[in-house]
Amino acid sequence: MHNRLVIIGAAGDLTSRYLLPALARLRNDGLLPETFAIDAVSRDEMSDDEYRRSVEGPLATHAAGVEESARTAILQSITYHRADATDPEALRRIFSGGKGPIVNYLALPPAVFHPVVKAIIEAGAGAESRIVVEKPHGGGLESTRTLNRLLHRCFPEESVFRIDHFLGHQTVQNLLGIRFGNRIFEPLWNSNHVERVEIRFDETLALEGRAGYYDHTGALKDMLQNHLLQLLCFVAMEPPLGFNERDLRDRKVDLLRAVRSPSQKEIETSSVRAHYTAGNVDGKKVPSYHDEEGVDPKRGTETFAQIVLPIDNWRWAGVPFILRSGKALERNRQEILIKFRDVPYHAFGKEKPPGPNVLRLAFEPDRMALDLNLNGAGDPFELEPASLELELAPQQLPAYARLLLDVLSGDPTLSIRADDAEESWRIVEPVVDAWNKGLVPMRSYPAGSSFEP
Repeated sequence: MHNRLVIIGAAGDLTSRYLLPALARLRNDGLLPETFAIDAVSRDEMSDDEYRRSVEGPLATHAAGVEESARTAILQSITYHRADATDPEALRRIFSGGKGPIVNYLALPPAVFHPVVKAIIEAGAGAESRIVVEKPHGGGLESTRTLNRLLHRCFPEESVFRIDHFLGHQTVQNLLGIRFGNRIFEPLWNSNHVERVEIRFDETLALEGRAGYYDHTGALKDMLQNHLLQLLCFVAMEPPLGFNERDLRDRKVDLLRAVRSPSQKEIETSSVRAHYTAGNVDGKKVPSYHDEEGVDPKRGTETFAQIVLPIDNWRWAGVPFILRSGKALERNRQEILIKFRDVPYHAFGKEKPPGPNVLRLAFEPDRMALDLNLNGAGDPFELEPASLELELAPQQLPAYARLLLDVLSGDPTLSIRADDAEESWRIVEPVVDAWNKGLVPMRSYPAGSSFEP
């Protein structure tokens, strides 16, 4: 296991909200070596103690279930460096200040990945070092290809970890068990029995001070291009030979290659983009997105995105896969829905036919539900809807902790491979282009509403 982590962009929200709490959890569970060291790199002028104090509060908040001794140990393992991460000489001094191979974590906006990676290469990160890139992996197909070529100049593919924290969620991994560990599901998991699949991530959260990032990205790039396409892979891919980094990632890329980029006509008729206007969410007033601090209305950034993707292969031909995500909506609804086709003939309830069976896989809390039609308590020849529900036990490690452990251990199974990242942009880029050209009108919805286009 590597025992030295260099966090570039350590003054940002990602580090204090996710990375340090994840490391504290790993320390709490005895999964980090005693010699583990963190180099925190940022442009801000601070001493070691000043930086530790700046992250101490967020760490206590976001790692509240972790022993105080583990949080303290993580804080004490930090050495702070004021440096320009695009300066190879500055990075060279940081790299030479410790021993052993390095894990470089780019906790940065994607716009600066290229110059920082160039600086890391020129600085010489050392043999057996690794690099972690946060999503979105590139800003488009060509920039992703360029970034991949740049990364491979110094790091072999197995040392490049393109992180998508959704893959650390228990529900995502449970998809594999549900599909490939139970005989009753997989025979039905095809176009003969499935009418449509919906993958949604609706949240009540509004912008919450993230305009600097979000207004340049939007819901399509922030959620659908990466998170939801990764969920699509687990829902629709073919059975792997085994759950190792090669077999699992090969099947994911096979699936993405089968996803057809929607045509311009399909984009115009079936994709939706929208932004929230002023409203109330959970009793709290929310201003219009355009009135949020740091937002430039001229950019036309969407806070809601929906696309319909066809999969051109034997298993899924003709089944629409609907991906949607939105901010400042009425309720958090983060789930995968598998809607099965109706029965071929309704002997029950001809005047009011029962609804179809639906399998629901929900996040936070992780749970599974299967909607069925059962005989009612009154007339035995009338059906009533029923739902068999199971709340899943919380996973041992939170998503970021699980993925960080994989990075430090050198297991890329749940990392995004280079061809995976490129295929994802191939699929989404035509939608981005059409929206930028104004071919799909920008709609709106009041904050706190249920938006069902």
